[in-house]
Amino acid sequence: MIATLTKPISFDEFVHWYPENATCKYELRNGAIVKMPLATGEHSAIIGFLTIKLGIQIERYELPFAIPGDCLLKPIHDESGYQPDIIVLNKVQVAEEPRWQKESIITKGDSVGLVIEVVSTKWQDDYLRKVGEYEQMGIPEYWIVDYLGLGGRRFIGNPKQPTLSVCKLVDGEYQVTLFTGNERIESWAFPELQLSAAEIFAAKTITDKGLI
Repeated sequence: MIATLTKPISFDEFVHWYPENATCKYELRNGAIVKMPLATGEHSAIIGFLTIKLGIQIERYELPFAIPGDCLLKPIHDESGYQPDIIVLNKVQVAEEPRWQKESIITKGDSVGLVIEVVSTKWQDDYLRKVGEYEQMGIPEYWIVDYLGLGGRRFIGNPKQPTLSVCKLVDGEYQVTLFTGNERIESWAFPELQLSAAEIFAAKTITDKGLI
């Protein structure tokens, strides 16, 4: 990731700065604007796979959720702003968001059903920075999809291996469950989801048989 500015700015200054019709994404980290690199094919394939799978669940079970194309999360600290790889919004709660309609900004944790980050080389952002920020916002469920096993050993164990971490908010703190193989992922937001970590990791490769 490449910082585009070094002068600390606030979240509102970041929103005002954000280029209209931008061809890439930016986040705000500790008051600095950070340009997000283009995703690899594997990274994009997993995001697409999960978006389809979750969308099917929403439609099949008539869940009160929506998956927006663009969304900016404003944590409690004013010097941060994130664009998750996937965010699932609660359609009832998002109506109470003061900045959603005009700016696609989410400020309340209960407006979110699930946030998913697919880990890139800067794994510390997902395991350290965003865990703390999303926890403080009160986001009830957060997945870290580490399909390359890049995270620190204290997070995914030793030896390292591809791991999906499901963080659920219990009494204001994330309780983390690790999934690595064919065991079904347990999700609060999607209780009927029949999907394993192994299936998600396998989606990184698009073959002539298709993505799914």
